[in-house]
Amino acid sequence: MAQHITLIGGGLVGALLAQQLAGRGFKVDVFEKRPDPRIAGFVGGRSINLALAERGLHALRQAGLANDVLQRAVMMRGRMVHTRDGRSGLQRYGVDDSEVIWSVSRGALNMLLLDAAEAAGVRFHFGQSLVDADFDGGRIRLADEAGVARGIDAPVVIGADGAGSALRAAMNHHTPLGERVEALGHAYKELEIPPAGTLPSELVDRSGGHDQFALEPHALHIWPRGGYMCIALPNTEGSFTVTLFLPAQGAHPSFATLPDARAARAFFEHDFPDVLPLIPDFANDYDGHPVGTLSTLYLQQWHLGGKALLVGDAAHAIVPFHGQGMNCGFEDTVVLASLMAGAPGDTADVFAEFQRIRQPNSDAIAAMALENYVEMRDSVADPHYLAKRELGALLAERAPQHFMARYRMVTFTHLPYAYAYERGRAQDVLLEQLLRGSTQAGSVDLDAAAATLRATLPPLPDLHG
Repeated sequence: MAQHITLIGGGLVGALLAQQLAGRGFKVDVFEKRPDPRIAGFVGGRSINLALAERGLHALRQAGLANDVLQRAVMMRGRMVHTRDGRSGLQRYGVDDSEVIWSVSRGALNMLLLDAAEAAGVRFHFGQSLVDADFDGGRIRLADEAGVARGIDAPVVIGADGAGSALRAAMNHHTPLGERVEALGHAYKELEIPPAGTLPSELVDRSGGHDQFALEPHALHIWPRGGYMCIALPNTEGSFTVTLFLPAQGAHPSFATLPDARAARAFFEHDFPDVLPLIPDFANDYDGHPVGTLSTLYLQQWHLGGKALLVGDAAHAIVPFHGQGMNCGFEDTVVLASLMAGAPGDTADVFAEFQRIRQPNSDAIAAMALENYVEMRDSVADPHYLAKRELGALLAERAPQHFMARYRMVTFTHLPYAYAYERGRAQDVLLEQLLRGSTQAGSVDLDAAAATLRATLPPLPDLHG
């Protein structure tokens, strides 16, 4: 008889995990507090588009869904950096178009994953909120949208219900999990650049021949301003989702000093004058959209023996600045589904092994995401950073077995996040030594630098192992 798994949360990670478990012979029921987005429409409140990279694509390939998703995605080759003086330039993520990331719609992806999971035999129960759990008795209690509660048997329950996880709260009530939440102190607000056809023609950048988009579509646009920034990601219908990141409190500029659209408009006119004309509904967007908070979640314990486990953001929510939150969660599903298929009746050992494998990597990507915020808002226009970036690219060409930029390791390979973090730190030390404070990569003897690299660092492991 197939083992029964109860999943809390039918979002991206929950739906993908459910599909993978069902495909391996498990009986899976998913309980999701929101209504079915395929019927009620997708309920927002979080970013409407996300960055999909190799780790997430690998999980989607395992599920047989990668091609379907990519048909609904927009390729992003790199960061299009917009400086204060109105100049812009593309900083590629990878070496060529084989190393790109993809802007995908959260809602469209969620609905595709729900369809795939149902086709694999998963049963979804929408409008069902977790109220509490009796882990020793193997039962949970749920409430429907009218508040009517019921209990069900759930001897093995997995929480994929996000950063505000109800299952995590129930587990923590039963046995303290060592939860720590570190607020970034910065927050965000989303705005929208509509498709080009709705804007005056003189505002539209037609240099790339993309009539549908107001800006170059195959890039993640960044307006770095030192301490804060705007970014914009393309959507398939021609719009861009713009996100303003600012300190939540404190001296100007912060969301505390920009309480409404009138104050924010003056700020944009001064700091983002090329963005403001592209947002015709600025006042409604600014006043109508909430300020989102940014935090990192750390847990000492992800599971209660073999009875309950947390995955994805429920276990290790991170800030969004490396574009790896979804990718990390999807990687969780591959690891967990494989472990469970290998030992279907031993969830205690499986859950412990899952945490042993994944926790060092989730800690590493949490640290790198925080560092990437500083890089995006400050460093991308810094001459010394640009020199290190150029020198790193030259060394990667000269000695590809010994050097790969950390961003490429994280985004385009399957190397563990923890390895990418430590290797990246070692490589950065070497780059600093080679440059000796210079802002000119051309001042470095590349033959000598490559020899030093080979003598200092071991070869890179199998990138897709």
